[in-house]
Amino acid sequence: MATAIKPASWLTARRVFVHGSLLAASLWTVYAITLSTPGLLDRNGLLKGTDFLNFYTLGGLARQGRGDLLYNMRGQATFAQKLLPEAAGYYYVPLYGPQVSLMFEPFAKLSYGWALAAWLFLNVLIYSLCCCAVWKRCPNLQSERWTVLILAIAFPGFFYLLAFGQNSGLALACFTLAFLALEHAKPWLAGLAIGSLIFKPQLGLAAAVVFIFAREWKVVAGAIAAALAQLAWGWEHYGTQVMRNYGRAVFHFREVFPLVEPRLYQTHSLGSFWSLLLPWPRAAFGLSVASAIGVLALTVLCWRAQASLATRYSALLFATVLVAPHLTVYDLVILAPAFLLSGNWAAGQDLERSEQNSAATVHLLLYICYPLFLLGPLARFTHLQLSVVAMTALLWISWRISSPQLSC
Repeated sequence: MATAIKPASWLTARRVFVHGSLLAASLWTVYAITLSTPGLLDRNGLLKGTDFLNFYTLGGLARQGRGDLLYNMRGQATFAQKLLPEAAGYYYVPLYGPQVSLMFEPFAKLSYGWALAAWLFLNVLIYSLCCCAVWKRCPNLQSERWTVLILAIAFPGFFYLLAFGQNSGLALACFTLAFLALEHAKPWLAGLAIGSLIFKPQLGLAAAVVFIFAREWKVVAGAIAAALAQLAWGWEHYGTQVMRNYGRAVFHFREVFPLVEPRLYQTHSLGSFWSLLLPWPRAAFGLSVASAIGVLALTVLCWRAQASLATRYSALLFATVLVAPHLTVYDLVILAPAFLLSGNWAAGQDLERSEQNSAATVHLLLYICYPLFLLGPLARFTHLQLSVVAMTALLWISWRISSPQLSC
């Protein structure tokens, strides 16, 4: 969502606005046409909302007190088909904590169509509020509100969030609330927001490492409290046996990983980058671990440096996506604040001469991330997920500008 491009650059604000408008029109026209069919199946013969069926089913289990099926994949599939005949043939690997079913219990009281509409509306509202809250803290983007708006609408992460009917909008809310809390020097509240990511624990990995090594103990304490409270909610409702089943599901995650990520080209993390690039699983795994350690080390150094919160938090969000052991295209929505904050820095009028080249590079990287996020399927043939390279470069620049010794 970078705007206010330097006039000397070919990437002018007007050009970005036009390109963003064309992309937004294309994406949402395709989306509308795909869904413009009677009934619950779209033009591709798929259930509308796709992954929302999983949450609708979990809510139905909570409503009917069927905790015994929370970690039974075939049992859930049968239950879903009873709720919705169109759900025949859909299977979801049961990995969510039991508290997630309680979150979606209210939606299960509605018919699937109305529940999906309510869920999509809620996600649009969350996304809008989060983007607006961060944008208001980007003084260099205030004069480009229409460009920011159109780029927010065209952001691939937002598109995939609604297309899949996923729950990553809640993760975006957690990260945005944590940023706002840190801005107001409320580390305990920031920790509560980060800990609330326990429903998607893979997105909390980078934050856990960064805040521990940065010795942000109030954030860590708040995160632990929030995570335990959320799990305790599920424990209190379902009992110990369900929590044991959840523990087994998490422990055996690697065994079901191929089912969780059947299409690596739809992922944008270091793990998928090396798995697509190399035909040797062990080498790919080793390099993904090594590169993830490098990314986390850079982020910790960035966080401990005397850099602005915007720079540090952008680095944290890019690292979150890069090191996540399970990340799909819809999870990219959590990068919206990072795009705004990075774009705001790059659009600064008071940048030192040594920073101007970095600013131009940031503009270009943010710009090319839009098509790279959408063209991920090309990695099936190229075996190179360039979006990962672009995000790593953005993290690298965040580290450089956070270090006084390197930015001089």
